[in-house]
Amino acid sequence: MKTGFKIVICGGGSTYTPGIVKNLLDEKELRIRELWLYDIDGERQDKVARIVKEVVRTFAPELSVFVSTDAKEALTGANFIMAQMRVGKLEMRVKDEQIALRHGCIGQETCGVGGMAYGLRTIAPMIELIDLCAKYADSKHWIVNYSNPAAIVAKATTLLRPEARILNICDMPVEIEARMAEILNVKLEDLEVDYFGLNHYGWFTKVRALGEDVTEKLKEHVAQYGYISKASYEDALVKDPDWLHTFKNSSVIMKMFPDYLPNTYWQYYLLGDDIVEYSDINNTRGMQVIGGREKRVMEAARRLEMGESIDLQQFFVGVHGKFIVEVVKALAYDTRSRQLVIVPNNGAIENLPDDAMVEIPAYLTSRGPEPVRVGKIPRFYKGLIEQQDACEGLIVEGAIEQSYQKILEAFTMNRTVPSANVAKKILDEMIEANKGYWPELK
Repeated sequence: MKTGFKIVICGGGSTYTPGIVKNLLDEKELRIRELWLYDIDGERQDKVARIVKEVVRTFAPELSVFVSTDAKEALTGANFIMAQMRVGKLEMRVKDEQIALRHGCIGQETCGVGGMAYGLRTIAPMIELIDLCAKYADSKHWIVNYSNPAAIVAKATTLLRPEARILNICDMPVEIEARMAEILNVKLEDLEVDYFGLNHYGWFTKVRALGEDVTEKLKEHVAQYGYISKASYEDALVKDPDWLHTFKNSSVIMKMFPDYLPNTYWQYYLLGDDIVEYSDINNTRGMQVIGGREKRVMEAARRLEMGESIDLQQFFVGVHGKFIVEVVKALAYDTRSRQLVIVPNNGAIENLPDDAMVEIPAYLTSRGPEPVRVGKIPRFYKGLIEQQDACEGLIVEGAIEQSYQKILEAFTMNRTVPSANVAKKILDEMIEANKGYWPELK
């Protein structure tokens, strides 16, 4: 009888894959029998696989690694499927960004019109993956999905496949917690947070370090400096000027809305004019990723193919992979690890709709998440969340019904769009740009 887990990384051609694999290998308690990379783009995946195989050869040479573009082959008997799709790749991200900026709106991959465009591309492929896993994977499999835009994907999968064994997560709150830990000079694992909202649309209400309430101390720091410490400046993530700008913007938000510590993505919804002014349509974030991380990964793959050595450490940065692996371990071993995850509200936030897909703390078990009850939230935050939840719901309904009207309503309702006139212009341009990716709207 085979022992250990078969783990499949769906979207194996992602530039994040080598780092995630290293985190999987670091978790010695996680008994991995087979590691599979699965992607529909075989050429790209083969390049990334060269780096993955070098990581495995260096840190766990006994582990079998398989690479496939065949869903049945990759998913048969799988225990954990780690989903990191990017439908349309970075090229479509750049188109989304530039279309939005041409109309004076936020160009961002998960927020505003860019996030809605990306969501419309991702819903159908994610449902297809769920169905493939139901057909081929182990009967007790779990899909751990961190494909963006997580809020829209979670809403769609819960509505269309309510019995699916899928847990939707996002690493951004954990990245912010890492900044908090640096500010407080403690370890990330020393923190426990309370949090509520939607994905990329939430607030930290309380932070404890080693059991001590440090919320007010953090609020004072963030109001003055943002999520920045001396250690942050030396971190690879914050050496990036865009991330530095993002973490500093939290100071502006904290001063205006001092109740809670903000998720950094609030800058797109509350400081949209600043973000549009800061953005460069000729050097969007997607373009920077193509010329940065994407280029580095592909160059490393080329060097390996030529028989040259590479520095693997460049792929092992951030807490992204550690968080994902912690979630997998909790589902595998029933650890009851307390994590921020995306779940149906079902009364957890008393004064929000039950079908809202909220991001809140939950204890992770082998049977899935056990959400922590949040209670009622103040009117300002409730109103913001209800508007965004309605917007995301219209995107999902519009995709299912192929409804131009509902997608227009969603674009018009989003806080990042100033008027229905602008919403319609952006939507019509995006329909043309996304032919072959979006459902055909009627």
